[in-house]
Amino acid sequence: MISTVIIAAIQNKNRLFVGATDKSTSAGSAKHLIYKWKPMWYGFFSFLRGWEGPMSEREQLKTYGALVATTVFWGLSFVATKVALETIPTFTLIFARFMLAFLFFAAIMIRHGVPSFTPKDHLKLFLMAIFEPGLYFLCETQGLLYTSAAKVSLIIATVPITVMILSAIILKERTNRLGIIGILLSLVGIAILIIGAPDFKRGLGGSLKGDLLVFGAVLSAAFYIVSARNLGRRYSSRAITSMQCFYGALFFAPALFLDIPTLAWAAISPRSLVALLYLVVFATVAAFFFYNYALTKIPASRASIFINGIPVVTALGAWVILGERLTPLQLVGGTLVLSAVFITNLMNRNRAALSTNP
Repeated sequence: MISTVIIAAIQNKNRLFVGATDKSTSAGSAKHLIYKWKPMWYGFFSFLRGWEGPMSEREQLKTYGALVATTVFWGLSFVATKVALETIPTFTLIFARFMLAFLFFAAIMIRHGVPSFTPKDHLKLFLMAIFEPGLYFLCETQGLLYTSAAKVSLIIATVPITVMILSAIILKERTNRLGIIGILLSLVGIAILIIGAPDFKRGLGGSLKGDLLVFGAVLSAAFYIVSARNLGRRYSSRAITSMQCFYGALFFAPALFLDIPTLAWAAISPRSLVALLYLVVFATVAAFFFYNYALTKIPASRASIFINGIPVVTALGAWVILGERLTPLQLVGGTLVLSAVFITNLMNRNRAALSTNP
């Protein structure tokens, strides 16, 4: 159902769902049903509304629909990565993921033309790609070698706070008290999600080296979000995402040669190839495109809070796909995180209402 809503939103249709185009009686009744539910969905996204400038109901649907889809795609990417790594080496997987994604955008550029960036903006795009996927993936992966997964999840959950600080300094975007409450609530939810895991062990453990590496991943993600928000004021999300994938693949190309001597091509399983396909199409092409699109519409601090919904999707995905246990305490933590997303994106709604009703 989510995918249907996203398709309709991106195609900018007046209807909520993409349906049959015939003019039969059944199609007419279906169309009537669609319009009947349309106010409810627009009301839902109006509830999430609240940024500096006016945004139409259709733009709200597209923006928050894109963020929800991104959260789902990135959340399930951890499950897909775990499956892909069964037979594909780490750097080979990362390089293939971003190079194949770039080739997808290259095919679009052949048809619609190459984006025109200034040399200065090319440098900004290159630096943005160094932050994410580059340094973010390296720091997070290496940090996991020296510290516990629980602590990594908790540290990564500070990305929205870091984005809030950087966006205030660099982009001059301000977050009010309700937004800060939402971010802190999401941190509490993440902590409960970690503690409620069946394999959680008392004490976070890990070394200072591992913690610093993961904080490096946090800073990398925050700089990427702020950079994409800045570039999104002048370029389309498609142009930004295509160059991000290209420079990301270049970043990991040298590391690929470390894997090639030991890479057993014949041993790569169909299961891993399907997981790689998911990572390319959904977790890279679609997710980065949707997230970069959202950053052209709403403040970086507002979009970043959706990142904390990723562990919730991962836990649910691991429960459904991999058969991992899901405890009631984890459900409580997940509910808090999702509540934080609502609170944070509601924060300017009353202010906007007051400004339009003196």
